[in-house]
Amino acid sequence: MAITSTPARRWRTASALATVALLLGGCHDSATAADPPQPVLVVHPGAAAGDAAVAFPGEIRAREESVLAFRVGGNLVRRSVDVGDPVRRGQLLAELDPADLNLQAQSAQAQLAAAQAELVRASADRSRYARLAQQQLVSRSMSDAQDAAYAAAAGQVRAMHAQLDVSRNQAGYAQLRAPRDGVIATRNAEAGQVVAAGQPIFELAGDSGREVLIALPESSIRDFHPGEPVLVELWNQPGRRLPGTIREISPSADALARTYAARVTLTDDAAKAVELGQSARVYLRGNGNGIATVPLSAVQRGPAGTVSVWIVDPAKRQAHLRPVRLGAFAADSVPVLSGVTSGDLVVAAGGHLLHEGETVSPVDRDNRPVLPTATATR
Repeated sequence: MAITSTPARRWRTASALATVALLLGGCHDSATAADPPQPVLVVHPGAAAGDAAVAFPGEIRAREESVLAFRVGGNLVRRSVDVGDPVRRGQLLAELDPADLNLQAQSAQAQLAAAQAELVRASADRSRYARLAQQQLVSRSMSDAQDAAYAAAAGQVRAMHAQLDVSRNQAGYAQLRAPRDGVIATRNAEAGQVVAAGQPIFELAGDSGREVLIALPESSIRDFHPGEPVLVELWNQPGRRLPGTIREISPSADALARTYAARVTLTDDAAKAVELGQSARVYLRGNGNGIATVPLSAVQRGPAGTVSVWIVDPAKRQAHLRPVRLGAFAADSVPVLSGVTSGDLVVAAGGHLLHEGETVSPVDRDNRPVLPTATATR
């Protein structure tokens, strides 16, 4: 039986096709509406006040560190202080057996007495020969010889005086006293030990100030200069940063580590908040040529193991992965040596969910839009 097409049948077919098209269009619109731009937290590199570009580990040291030793050798008979003891200038720290040194002083005293007696005899002979020379009973040469003998005796007395002073000084060197106020940092000898002249006995940390000893890398040593302000953060007090200044930088690098030793001076108030030997982190701004920091959460692993961050294009609102070169990691941030500028929008959170060229909605930490609302286009 042949099937014929009628106007009514054609109308019903067209109506059904239109209905299917409408349904498919609605599904597409629903899918499009279900994928809004993904919100991401963005920050400007180095925008937070007080963030430092580079951080270096350091140790709290005294500005004046003195290695104390005896100027003479001998047997150490008494040690009066221990590590950690505060001392005052002139305080007795240790003492050698003074017996031999006292004997030397007595010997010098006896030699001086003999020289003085010889000087008295030479003086008498000189006077006697001077009278005889006036009476022309002795030759002039014999009188001159007595003058020379007297001068030699006088010189010997002066030499013995100096020798006696040296011997007395050496007897005084048997006592080791503190050259300034401070605290005993180390001890290197015990009572009963025979020590040599110049052998370290104590290390004294003076009370004149506190500093942080750090090591600057050879690659960027020209970026730092004495007098540059820095911030110091103690490891046991995270978040509290103390003001300081670079006081000196070593003119030569360490032969093994290839780093330059530098000392950071703390202000008087900051110095009272630290203890010797504490670990610290010193934040420096580097050379100030645009080095900025980003949060650690912004750092992503890029293709082939490279380190990258997501940058939002403000015109197209698209995220692009950009390779960067990083500095030393701090507690919650890291300096970016190259790859970004202070005006870039860096994705600080949500970067692990992005793909290249994805449209995003950048917001700040208060969940407020960073860029103006985009105008809808047809």
